[in-house]
Amino acid sequence: MDPISTGLLEALAGGVGGELGRQMWARLGVLVRRPFQRDKDGGQLPATPPGEAELAQLEERPTDPMRAQALGAALAMRAAADVDFDARLQQWLTQATAVVHSVDGATRNEISGGTFHGPVLQGRDFSEASFTTRTQPAPPPAAPGGAGSGQGD
Repeated sequence: MDPISTGLLEALAGGVGGELGRQMWARLGVLVRRPFQRDKDGGQLPATPPGEAELAQLEERPTDPMRAQALGAALAMRAAADVDFDARLQQWLTQATAVVHSVDGATRNEISGGTFHGPVLQGRDFSEASFTTRTQPAPPPAAPGGAGSGQGD
C-alpha cells in the first residue's frame, strides 16, 4: 500500500473539488466504516474498524496535518491487514488523486475593468503559443474642445 498523502486527505476533508471532492470524501467514509469480519490471517477484526475515529477527527478539523497523518497511518495499517480493503483503498486513491489534481490545475479567469489594447489570452497549459499581431498603442487623449471645433483651423 502506497502511503496516502496528508495533503490529499486534508484537501478532500476541507471540501476541495466541489461536489466531486465531497463524493470522494463520502466514499472514503463508506470504505472506512465498512465492517470487515476477518483479517487476512482469519483473525477477528475490532468492532470499530481502524481509521473510523481518525476519519471523524479529520472531518472536525480538516486543516490539521497531524489528524490527516493519523488517518493516513490508520488506513495503511488496515490495508496491510486486509487485502480486500487494500484493493478498494487503492482504487479510491487513484480516483481521489485525479479529482484533486484536476481541481488544483483548474483555471479561473476573470477580467475586471480596464481597457485592453491587444490580445488577452485566458486558459491553462499553453505550449508553443505565438502571436503575430502587433499590440496597438493606446490612442492619445482627445484634445480639449475636440476635433472640428473651429479653433486653430
